[in-house]
Amino acid sequence: MESCYCNLEVEVNGEETFMVDKAIIAQYSSKLARLFGKSSGPSGKLKVIFHDFPGGAEGFELMLKFCYNNGSIDMNSSNLLQAHCAAEYMEMKDSVLGVPNLLEQTEKSLEEISYWRWSELLVALKQCQNLSTVLDYYSNSMMLEKCMDTIVGRMFLASEASPCPSTCSTDSSSGGVRFSCDSKSTESIKTSSFSSRPCWWFEDLVFLNPVLVEMLVRSMITRKLEHGLISRFLMYYQKARFSSTIDVSEKIKILEMVIDMHYDMEYYHNSSIPFKTLFGILRISLSLNISKSCRHKLEAMIGSNLDQATLDNLLVPSPYGISYLYDVKLVLKFLKAFLRRGGGVVAPTRMKKVASLIDLYIAEIAPDPSLRPSKFLALATAIPDSARDSYDELYHAMDMYLEVHGQLSEEEKVKICCGLNYDKLSPQACIHLSQNTKFPSKSAVQALISQQSKLKNLIQSTPATSPLLNGSSPPFCFTNVNAQKGNKDKSNDQVVLYSSTGDFDASSDNERLKAHLQGMQWRVMELEKICKKMQTQMAKITKSKVPPNSYARSLPKLCS
Repeated sequence: MESCYCNLEVEVNGEETFMVDKAIIAQYSSKLARLFGKSSGPSGKLKVIFHDFPGGAEGFELMLKFCYNNGSIDMNSSNLLQAHCAAEYMEMKDSVLGVPNLLEQTEKSLEEISYWRWSELLVALKQCQNLSTVLDYYSNSMMLEKCMDTIVGRMFLASEASPCPSTCSTDSSSGGVRFSCDSKSTESIKTSSFSSRPCWWFEDLVFLNPVLVEMLVRSMITRKLEHGLISRFLMYYQKARFSSTIDVSEKIKILEMVIDMHYDMEYYHNSSIPFKTLFGILRISLSLNISKSCRHKLEAMIGSNLDQATLDNLLVPSPYGISYLYDVKLVLKFLKAFLRRGGGVVAPTRMKKVASLIDLYIAEIAPDPSLRPSKFLALATAIPDSARDSYDELYHAMDMYLEVHGQLSEEEKVKICCGLNYDKLSPQACIHLSQNTKFPSKSAVQALISQQSKLKNLIQSTPATSPLLNGSSPPFCFTNVNAQKGNKDKSNDQVVLYSSTGDFDASSDNERLKAHLQGMQWRVMELEKICKKMQTQMAKITKSKVPPNSYARSLPKLCS
């Protein structure tokens, strides 16, 4: 290093102060030359203070070596990024005495990055990690872009290469898959023997911070690396980083990055994220205060795949301070996202599967004494009516809810029963409802009317040309069994439907009619029993403030 006159004091990022020859430095740095050209102070010593020099004192010293060594420096993977960023910062572009300046030399070295060994690429990435200024101001630099592209290219080649060498081992004892490879076995694109297992590189990249991981994943997506592999890497990275000593804020940054990357893959690249993965992320997020936007993205991803969920998946405990046993509000958000996906058009099979799942969930949360009626009704009515073939499961859940919440007013009970479609209740459920004192009387009447309507439709659908319905004598009539037997106990009166011609003697062509009439006989018997019960209820209603005539007009004619 030639002798020099130290007439310039340089303070770098508050770390260290250097005494240098400003003429030598200004010869290579257009930034300092321009600064000194504007200087109007005395010709003595000057002082320059840098607050954000890339790489701090170490990076400035590397730049000094280049300047004092007549534009020559030994560059390798450990200092190339540092030299490149320093050259950009100091504007070292123009050649000096025919010798390429630092920026030009670093860019030429970058052209050979595709021949670097895997370990050298990792060293370069670590340089990116260490240079916070690079992350802030040079995130789109040529060095970082080329390094990322080369690494992703190696990953893609690894998925199509030869079987894993003996230096690669797996460990699945922790629930995930962990791969450990000797970096020397993957150093050169020409000489390496890549693992046939595409996840061999997971452990090598755990040291990266969330910012660089996001950049790396976006590069993977652009290069069309398999999304399932990317998802597994993200989960591996999250688990590995969480197992180390990091603070809560860092955990939040990592998890938000993981959610954002999964969301981008699913919504912008038509990927299908495994439901188990999404719920794994959800359970981790419950203990962290992630941003609202990330939480909405996660809920949207889970909701759009709700037909893959199980009852255990939905039984998420309520947040702290909420009295409910389970987080009903969260499930409602899932349902909203499911119904909204695809412009509100959902395949019937998927819709029916979700309806069955929600009915199971409602039955599970119904015994919760803290569950408000509004939440229960919101769940019951969130599913379109067409998605349920039967409302029996929902009725049984309502029965359980009303039993636990006996303090509800009549008005609240009526509102809850609005979630029922009486036409889709089985005859057994209707009979049970009509005798169920926990339900409002109006619901019992509606159940009876629904069954009467079904009976009428059944009779109307019976062929009118049948001999059984087109004779001179009536095909069937009602009789009071107890009256025939002389039984004075009228509380056990039964109305029986029988054929006026004796037992049904239908031909083979009338077998279906026979089945219809036998079914009608059973239903009428049951309806008669229900009417007796209803008459008892009407007597109770008369004593209350509710006008009995409004209910009496609604009773089936069979009760008259």
